[in-house]
Amino acid sequence: MKIVVIGGSGLIGSKLCAILRERGHEVLAASPASGVNTLTGEGLDVALAKADIVVDVANSPSFEDQAVLDFFGTSGRNLLAAEARAGVRHHVALSVVGTDRLPGSGYFRGKILQEKLIREAGIPYTIVRSTQFLEFLGGIAQSGARGQEVHLSPAWLQPIAADDVALAMAEFTLGAPVNDVVEIAGPQRQRMTEVVQHYLELTGDARRVVADPEAGYFGARLEDDTLVPAGQAWLGKLDLESWLERQRAVAA
Repeated sequence: MKIVVIGGSGLIGSKLCAILRERGHEVLAASPASGVNTLTGEGLDVALAKADIVVDVANSPSFEDQAVLDFFGTSGRNLLAAEARAGVRHHVALSVVGTDRLPGSGYFRGKILQEKLIREAGIPYTIVRSTQFLEFLGGIAQSGARGQEVHLSPAWLQPIAADDVALAMAEFTLGAPVNDVVEIAGPQRQRMTEVVQHYLELTGDARRVVADPEAGYFGARLEDDTLVPAGQAWLGKLDLESWLERQRAVAA
């Protein structure tokens, strides 16, 4: 099949393209750098010609509230319209676990809009909501940094490695459209404070994590279960320790 991956040069997109090519499919990694721009529509019709499946793993380049909303709204409308013209048979999108529970966050309002557009487009679809990536634990720690302390919500977290995200995306891409949301997560569910403290210790960071129920999460207040799957989920295999071992091996 011909599969177009929007955001194909990014963290998840590049891994996903490699998996799909290994499985024998024709894969186009589409991004502004390759002449495909979902914001302007440039190159979309050419890229999607004879495409069977489109996978959208692109993310907003800015996390400012209005910029995120504009990105997912404009990009989503342009992409889905081009897919309709091309006769695409399956639209797969990467979203975030908890999206529908975080309307107070500008970023998640953008994701809510993206999902709404997909549902209303009339194209068979699968929305894959993922928990937070292990690759972003450092960013979570930095978001709560206060000197030698890191103040974070004690809400549950079930982080997943980008390698596992790409594998899950490949499986759902090559499967039948579910016309619904599916969720993916890492193998271990722990309090955010525990996960980040363990990450800091494993990476030689001496800062101490402090549990703070009022601590925001990128502009949103968390309930206990906001960021973990609500029901059955596809689970990755890489836990924090094995992921760090793999990262170090790649670096070496």
